[in-house]
Amino acid sequence: MNKALLLFRLKMSLAIIAILLLGAAFTYGIMWWLTGGSIGGVALVTGLVIMAFFLTLFQWLIGPFLINAMYRAHEVKPDDPTYGWVYDMVADVARANGFKDVPKVYIADVPFPNAFAYGSPIAGKRVAITLPLLKILKPSELKAVLGHEIGHLRHRDVEVLMAVGLLPTVIYWLGWSLWWGGWWGGWSEGRDNGGGLLLLIGLILIAVSFLFQLFVLYINRLREAYADINGALTVENGAHNLQRALAKITLYMDPNIVKRTTNGTLRMLFFAPPVSTEYIESNVEDLIEYWRHYKPSIWEELFMTHPHPARRIQMLDRIAESSP
Repeated sequence: MNKALLLFRLKMSLAIIAILLLGAAFTYGIMWWLTGGSIGGVALVTGLVIMAFFLTLFQWLIGPFLINAMYRAHEVKPDDPTYGWVYDMVADVARANGFKDVPKVYIADVPFPNAFAYGSPIAGKRVAITLPLLKILKPSELKAVLGHEIGHLRHRDVEVLMAVGLLPTVIYWLGWSLWWGGWWGGWSEGRDNGGGLLLLIGLILIAVSFLFQLFVLYINRLREAYADINGALTVENGAHNLQRALAKITLYMDPNIVKRTTNGTLRMLFFAPPVSTEYIESNVEDLIEYWRHYKPSIWEELFMTHPHPARRIQMLDRIAESSP
């Protein structure tokens, strides 16, 4: 196995374990302190964890059907006269990733370029591609994107992020419960009965839940980078084509980015009108070259679900250089 990939997996595994342990220790520690070591505090946190798990599980089970409705997605079969070639491409990438069964393939009728992997035990594994993405990407570039998306299914990213995401949910609910308990307890008694302390602790826990949400975003960025690596290693010339796909999607969503890069400022905007494929093709390599030399700050990525494009481009360069 590639040494850099092994180190990346180790880093990601340690980060997930550390966040899970830290969150569990913090939450149970707070309740142990509040209840003076009572078993009731532990039972409350355990109950919240179980409730959060079942609510998240329910959302996961029905999520694919809601996504299909929101994205106006229709399934593509192998004999589809228009998009059968997309199904064949997904099948090729899936087999290259060790899948025996081909994920269900959907075309989404929405006005922005994207592809995503999703699914659940009752809906099965699914991959969706939007119509604008088919318009702006060449087949080789689309195949690299599919390598990224199939990587999410291969690495079980939905399940991993669902487990990690339970932490901020439980901490938030606990803080919300304490805050309301302190508020209504103090109001109903009309005197100082410790309600003020519960209010304060509740607010602190709500704030901490947002801090843990930043940790979840960090894990999400690691999983996205892992999917990039998968696309680069399992698809022919995947690193280069994934770079071009990333640049094309950005140019489609924000055509003015080229003007800003000449001034050394890069701000990711996602509400610019679409532009012609000719404009996109003529600026792809310039944008990739800019990203190769751009060094994003920590603050630029802090609230992002994906790594900054510059980090993705630079990582894919390293993968391409280390691949035989």
